[in-house]
Amino acid sequence: MNVENLIKMANQIGSFFETMPDRPQAMTDFSMHIKRFWEPRMRNALLKYAEQQEGNELKEIVRESIRVHADAIR
Repeated sequence: MNVENLIKMANQIGSFFETMPDRPQAMTDFSMHIKRFWEPRMRNALLKYAEQQEGNELKEIVRESIRVHADAIR
């Protein structure tokens, strides 16, 4: 898995959900989108990156969503 591409895609998806007025719902929706549309290898690579690198290159909403909803994303 190319983590740089996953980061880019996650940030693009995060940008969409970031526009929602209800932040907690946006975070849940982001997480559910990742769960539904990303294959397990992609999800695991993103979670591993977020845990090991603290998600430095991820948008804040993406980092928060992963932190709060990691179990649901797995």
